[in-house]
Amino acid sequence: MLCVLMALAALPARAALDPALVQGLGGDFNARVAAIDALGVAGGDEAAALLDALEGGRLGTVDGRLVVIAPDGLRDATSGEALAADAGAATRITVNNRLRRAIGTARAALALSSAQPAQRLAAADTLRENASPALLPVLARALAAEQDDAVRAVLRYATAKLELASPDPALRLKAAQALGGSSDAAVKNLLAALLEKRGDGAAATWVEADAEVRAAAAASMRAIDRRIGLAQTAGTLFSGLSLGSILLLAALGLAITYGVMGVINMAHGELLMVGAYATFLVQGAFRSHLPEYLDLYVLAAIPAAFLAAALVGIAMERLVLRHLYGRPLESLLATWGLSLVLIQAARVLFGPQNLELANPSWMSGGVELAGGVVLPYNRIVILGFAAFVLVLIWLMMQKTRLGMFVRAVTQNRPMAGCVGVPTARVDTLAFAIGSGVAGLGGLALSQIANVGPAMGTGYIVDAFMVVVLGGVGQLAGAVWAALGLGIVAKFLEGWAGAVVAKILVLVFIIAFIQKRPQGIFALKGRFADS
Repeated sequence: MLCVLMALAALPARAALDPALVQGLGGDFNARVAAIDALGVAGGDEAAALLDALEGGRLGTVDGRLVVIAPDGLRDATSGEALAADAGAATRITVNNRLRRAIGTARAALALSSAQPAQRLAAADTLRENASPALLPVLARALAAEQDDAVRAVLRYATAKLELASPDPALRLKAAQALGGSSDAAVKNLLAALLEKRGDGAAATWVEADAEVRAAAAASMRAIDRRIGLAQTAGTLFSGLSLGSILLLAALGLAITYGVMGVINMAHGELLMVGAYATFLVQGAFRSHLPEYLDLYVLAAIPAAFLAAALVGIAMERLVLRHLYGRPLESLLATWGLSLVLIQAARVLFGPQNLELANPSWMSGGVELAGGVVLPYNRIVILGFAAFVLVLIWLMMQKTRLGMFVRAVTQNRPMAGCVGVPTARVDTLAFAIGSGVAGLGGLALSQIANVGPAMGTGYIVDAFMVVVLGGVGQLAGAVWAALGLGIVAKFLEGWAGAVVAKILVLVFIIAFIQKRPQGIFALKGRFADS
């Protein structure tokens, strides 16, 4: 601090500041506010040092002369000259809340020249709310030199806000027209204030007296509304695709197992839970043993979640379901019992409380659209991950011998068995793959929701709706049904609320199945058509 004061007292530096400006800090209250604003406009280290001294209570007056109260005595605030008077003779300048706000605004004006974009953005945010007309030249210079889009947007808003309060109609018109390019709801509110009236009845007057300025403000508001509306529609569409990708991951495995074995697996949701808990364990292992690579735990969790859920699926199929083929009611009840067992096992091993997994740094944040609409990176990654899993499953089904066997058993199990297809082994492998895909769905869910013993129960009904609507054993049908249901559900939620949207979706599916029982895509083949 002593160094700052010594710099403040340096005579060559004083030439950069007007002595009358500096002496204004020792005047009445309004003069001090005006001087603080002027220091923000002037900029430089000398202005910053004076603001530091004022805020720190180290400025005072002696016989009307502004002085800096330094550890080694008093110095003239204008020239830096050492004074013979004792420090106790100075009357310190009291800084109240209004002066502190003015100092904060002046500091923000000084920070607009910072080399760090984050500091410039913080300064611009401060000026957006507190800038005075005296700072318009500073904002204009900063706006002309600024390269960062986020900072430019805030500076443009702060400049226009001050220009809209100008007594010059031409300047207000220019500001109202310039704000039409914004996508900020706060800008719309700023323009809307110009279209209000003061008073009641015939005595009412417009807040903005100039009709041309009001017309420009109304046109800018319409442009902002269009831009925000498009952004909100895009955000809703993205939310629907994101929900659809989760439904797709939950339903892909179910489509395989239900198509091959005809088993209504009520424990499929708990396989999502298994994948989520496997992801939690991988994160814990990275946090304990490889903390420097913690951001990569999600990649390592992909095979772990798949294998954990696949092994649980193999155990279910070998120990229980194999003995219940051809008895759908018994298999439904058995898998419902298995779901209860898995839920209780999770409670015993991990506790009944929900667990929260941390997103890696590369999945944090999002892409901001107009009107404050944000597309989170974690959901964008999940959308891409769902597409990646879908491509792998398609390649497995269409390009491998196992996929050919699965398709054969799905279409005509007796005939596939007659030509040498090992149907029992195909059942086990198909159930393992379907369960593993469900585990991958649990991994995806763990990045956007809490992990808990009952996390899978909310998705089992939706997964069955996707499978039935898309067509049993049809990957294309599952894709169309999952994405379609996700998008429709999100748009209906915005219109009627989540509960009514759920009911409307269910009613639509029931009506659709009444007209087309085989779903969107029907199985092909003699056995399927008979």
